[in-house]
Amino acid sequence: MPTEIERKFLVVGDSWRAESARSTPMRQGYLVELGGPASVRVRLEGKVGKLNIKAAVVGAARAEYEYEIPAAEAEEMLATLCSGLVLKTRHYVERDGLTWEIDVFEGANAGLVVAEVELDAVDQEFPHPAWLGRELTDEQRYYNHALAKRPYGEWSQAERE
Repeated sequence: MPTEIERKFLVVGDSWRAESARSTPMRQGYLVELGGPASVRVRLEGKVGKLNIKAAVVGAARAEYEYEIPAAEAEEMLATLCSGLVLKTRHYVERDGLTWEIDVFEGANAGLVVAEVELDAVDQEFPHPAWLGRELTDEQRYYNHALAKRPYGEWSQAERE
């Protein structure tokens, strides 16, 4: 079973931008409501369509399957079948042999900036760049599926801390 091992953090400041090698706009929606055994996502990464299925568990490791689909079909599913739309631009930062994916959210989730890094093991040690803030790996409310249902823009200040 393919497994994703990923850690997620808030981003502090924007000094990471100087290290960004490339960026991709993304639009994504969900075909299954939050609370089921899996998250089923349709995404447009630039002009590339993708279908993604992840185990709906909170934590650093979970089953993940991803398939490229025609962009036109992804557009159609986003327009007609998906609930909750998440808009973001993903920036890629190569550092210390790792690829950091920094998501700058837009629309209803504007103001949220999150960094994710995929690892080879749950307990893998890695350097923490100065722009890395609080870890969010075990906080479901920061998962994209949760943000599609209850966007960051609806959170109180206390919920953001």
